[in-house]
Amino acid sequence: MNLLWVVLLPLLGTLVPLLTERFGRNICAFSVALLPAWSLILVLMHAPDIFNGEFIRQTIEWIPSMGLELAFRIDGLSLLFLLLILGIGLLVILYARYYLSPKDSMGRFYAYLILFMSAMVGIVLSNNLIQLWMFWELTSISSFLLISFWSHTTEARKGARMALTVTGAGGLALLGGLLLIGNIVGSYDLDTVLASGDLIRSHGYYPIALILVLLGAFTKSAQFPFHFWLPHAMAAPTPVSAYLHSATMVKAGIFLMARFYPALAGTDLWFIVVSLTGLTTLLLGAYIALFKHDLKGLLAYSTISHLGLITLLLGLNSDLAAVAAVFHIINHAIFKASLFMAAGIIDHESGSRDMRKLNGLWKYMPYTATLAIVAALSMAGVPLLNGFLSKEMFFAETLNQSVLGSLSWVIPMLATIGAAFSVAYSLRFIHDVFFNGQPIGLPKTPKEPPRYVRIPVEVLVALCLLVGIFPAFVIEDLLNIASLAMLIDYVPVHNLAIWHGFNIPLLMSLLAMVGGIIIYYNRRHLFEFQSHFHQPDAKYIFEGAVQAVVNYCQRIIKMFENGSLQRYVFLLLISTLVMASYPLLDLTKNAGSLPLTPYNGAAIIGALLMVLSAVATVIWHRRRFLALIYLSVVGLFVSLAFALFSAPDLALTQLSVEIVTIILLLLALFFLPQSTQKESTNRRLSVDLLVSGLIGCVMGTICYAMLTTPLNTISDFFITNSKTGGGGTNVVNVILVDFRGFDTLGEIVVLGIAALGIFKLIAKMRISMSTRDDKGRAWSNDPRPMMLEMVSQSLLPLALLVSAYIFLRGHNMPGGGFIAGLITAVAIIQQYIAHGVQWIKPRVNIDYQWVIASGILIATVTGLGSWIFGEPFLSTWFDYFELPWVGKFELASALLFDLGVYLTVVGAVMLILANLGRLTTSERVDVQEND
Repeated sequence: MNLLWVVLLPLLGTLVPLLTERFGRNICAFSVALLPAWSLILVLMHAPDIFNGEFIRQTIEWIPSMGLELAFRIDGLSLLFLLLILGIGLLVILYARYYLSPKDSMGRFYAYLILFMSAMVGIVLSNNLIQLWMFWELTSISSFLLISFWSHTTEARKGARMALTVTGAGGLALLGGLLLIGNIVGSYDLDTVLASGDLIRSHGYYPIALILVLLGAFTKSAQFPFHFWLPHAMAAPTPVSAYLHSATMVKAGIFLMARFYPALAGTDLWFIVVSLTGLTTLLLGAYIALFKHDLKGLLAYSTISHLGLITLLLGLNSDLAAVAAVFHIINHAIFKASLFMAAGIIDHESGSRDMRKLNGLWKYMPYTATLAIVAALSMAGVPLLNGFLSKEMFFAETLNQSVLGSLSWVIPMLATIGAAFSVAYSLRFIHDVFFNGQPIGLPKTPKEPPRYVRIPVEVLVALCLLVGIFPAFVIEDLLNIASLAMLIDYVPVHNLAIWHGFNIPLLMSLLAMVGGIIIYYNRRHLFEFQSHFHQPDAKYIFEGAVQAVVNYCQRIIKMFENGSLQRYVFLLLISTLVMASYPLLDLTKNAGSLPLTPYNGAAIIGALLMVLSAVATVIWHRRRFLALIYLSVVGLFVSLAFALFSAPDLALTQLSVEIVTIILLLLALFFLPQSTQKESTNRRLSVDLLVSGLIGCVMGTICYAMLTTPLNTISDFFITNSKTGGGGTNVVNVILVDFRGFDTLGEIVVLGIAALGIFKLIAKMRISMSTRDDKGRAWSNDPRPMMLEMVSQSLLPLALLVSAYIFLRGHNMPGGGFIAGLITAVAIIQQYIAHGVQWIKPRVNIDYQWVIASGILIATVTGLGSWIFGEPFLSTWFDYFELPWVGKFELASALLFDLGVYLTVVGAVMLILANLGRLTTSERVDVQEND
C-alpha cells in the first residue's frame, strides 16, 4: 500500500490546516508539513530499488465487476518529479508561513496548496490513462483556487478564470487523445501503452491522438500560443508562483510529453510540432521578459522561455536531447523556485515589485541579494552553476539535429539568440534591483527578512552550486534513471562535467553571454523600439473574447427561447422527426421475426376507449375538470393493460398512483380557473395536429419493431435467482428490495427530499379561493355530506387492512411497501376530504416529516445491518420457521427495508396532499382575511 499512501497522505493533509489554524501559525505550518514529509520518506524508501533499475507497480481493486482499479507506478521519471514536487513543496510550506499576512487565511491557503501537491503526485504516479487525466484536471481546479486566493482583487479573479479556461480546454483535448490511445492499444494501462509505441505510431489515428495530447501538454506548460495565461497567474501569492513555476502545473505539461515520449515520439510530426513550438516559445518568452518592469512578470516570461527550451529538446531527434531536457527540468526547478522566493522577499520587505523603483537593494538586504544573484546567474547559464551545464548540453543538441533539413542551422542560431536574451533579462534582474542607484518611492524602507523565510532560498541556491560544481556526484544517477524511463532501452553516454574543452557549444555559451551583455547595455534602444508597438493585455482580450461568446450565445438563446412551452415542445418534436423518421420509413426493414401478440375483442375495446379518452382530454383541455376525468380514464385503462400483460405489480402501482395524482390535481385545480380561453389559431392547431400525427406514426413504428424483434433480456436471471437469492417469489419486489435495493434507497431519499421541498414551498402560501363556479353559481354550503363522512369512516379500517395485507404479501405475491404506502395514504387523505382538516387534526396529529425520516432511517439501517455479518450493503437475509397453529412461514430482512419504503411513501404523499388541502381550510381563510 506504500504507493497509495504516497498519494493519500498529502490528500488527507488538506484537512489538517483547517483544523489546526486556530492553534497558531507555527503549529498550522508544522502540522501541514508532516504528511507530505511522510510521503517523501516513503518515496525515498523506494529510491534504492529505482536506482537499481527496478520499476515498482501497485494495483488496487476498486470496482472489480466494472474492471476499475487504482493503478500506480514509480520509475526514474516519477521519482525525479516526486522529489521536486514534495521536496520543493515542503520548502514552499515553510516559506509561506512567514510570507502570508496575518489577515490571510493560512488554513485555507495550505489546504489549497496541499490539494495542488496531491494532484501533481497523482499525475506522476498514475499507471492508468483515465486516472492520470482525473488528477490532471484536479491540478487545474486546485490552481484556480490558489491563483484566486486573493479574490478581492480583479487581477486574481481574471487570472484564475483565464488559467482554468485554457488548461481546462486543454484537459478536454487530452482526454480525447488518451481515449484514442486506449482505443488503439486496447488498454488504458500505461505500461501497455508505453510498450506499444510502434503500434500507436503506425495507426491511422496517431496524428489526431498526438495533436490532442500535445494540446493538453502545451496549454498546461504555457507553450505558444497558449502562453498568455501564465503571466496573469502571478496574481497568486508568491509561494504559489514559486511552486507553480518550478515543480507543479507548468511542469505537468512537460511531464506529460516526457512520459509519453516512448509511445508518441520518433515521427516527423512529433519532431516538427514539438520542436518548432518549443523554439517559438523559447524566443518569445525570452524577448518579452526583457521588457517587463514587474519582478514576477519578468520571471514568469523567463519560465515560458525555459519551458520552451525543454520542449525544443524533447522535439529534437536525439536521445541525448531527451537527457538534456530532463537535466534542465531539474535545474530550472531549482533556480526558478529560489528566484520567485527571493522576489517574494523583496516584495514583502520593500512593498513593491516594480524594478523602476527597486534600485540599490544590495545596501539594504545584502544577504538576500547574494542569494538572488546566484540564482539569476544560474538562470543565465553562468559557469560553475547548474544552469550552465544543461544549457551547454542544449547547445550541443541543437547542433546535432536535422529537423528542418538544409535549414537546420537556423535552430542553433536562434537558440543562441534566445540564450543571449536570457542573459540580458537576468542581468536586468540583478543590476536594476540590487544596484543602479537608490530606491525610488518605495512604500517602506527595505530590510532583511526573518531568518526562517530565507532557509528555503538558501537550500535551493546551495543546490545550484552543488549541481554546478559536482554534477556527476550530486545528480548523475538521478538523471540517468529518469532518462532511462523515457528512453526505455538505454541511456546514451554523456559526461556531466564543468569542462569539456574548447568546442562549439562552449563558443555558443560565450556568444550568448557576450550578446546578452551587449543587449542589456543597449536596452534603451530596444525599449524605445518596443514602445512603438501596442502592448495588448491578454487579460482584457481574454475577457472580451469570453464576453463575445456569452453575447453570441444569448442571441442564439433569444432566437429559440421566447417563453413559449409550445414552441419548445414543437422544436423538440421536429428534431425527433428529422432524426428518427427516415430510418423508420421502411417497415419491412424494421420488422422482426416474431409474430404480433394475439388480440381479442376486450383488448380492442379497451384500447379504443383509452385512445378516445386521450383524444377527449386534448379536445376539452380548456375545461379542466372534464379533462381531468378523461385523463383518469386513460390511467385506468393503462392499469388494465398492465394486468392484461401479466404485470399485476405494475397494475396495482399504476392504479394507486393514478388515485393519488387525481386527488393532487383536484386540489390544485381548486385554485385555478375552471376553464381557459382558446389561445391557438386554426393554423397553429393544424400544424400541431400534423406534427403530433407524425410523432404518433414514429412511435407506432418503434413499438412495432420492438414487438416483433427478439430481445435478449436479463429477466431470466431474476426469475431464476429470485427465490434462491432473495427469498421471494414476487420477482418485482425482490428486485426492488434486494437486487436493486440501493437504487430503491436512493429513490426514497429523493422522494423524501422532493416532499420536503414542496412542503416548504406551500407552507406559507397565501392563495385567494373562489366562492363561485365559472357560471357564477355559489359553492354548496354543505361541502362535506354526511353520507360521505359515514362511508369514509367505515372504509378506513378496511383500507388499512388491505394495505397491511398488500404489504405483508409483497415479497411473494403482488404488492409491497410502495403500493401499500399509497393505499394507506389514499385512505387517510380520504378522511381529510370527507371530514376536513379541523376534524382530522386533533385525531390524526402526525408529523409526516418524521414519518419520512423514520422510513429512510429504517431502510438505511437495514442495509447497514448486513455489514455486521460481513455481507455487502443491503444484502437480504431470509429463513423459514414453524409455529403451532400457524405452520411454516418466512422471515426476511427485506420486510424491514420494505417498511422503510412504506413509511417514506406514506409520509411523502401525506406531507404534500395534507398541506395542500390545508390551503382551503377555514383557518387559512381567517389568516387571509386578517392579512
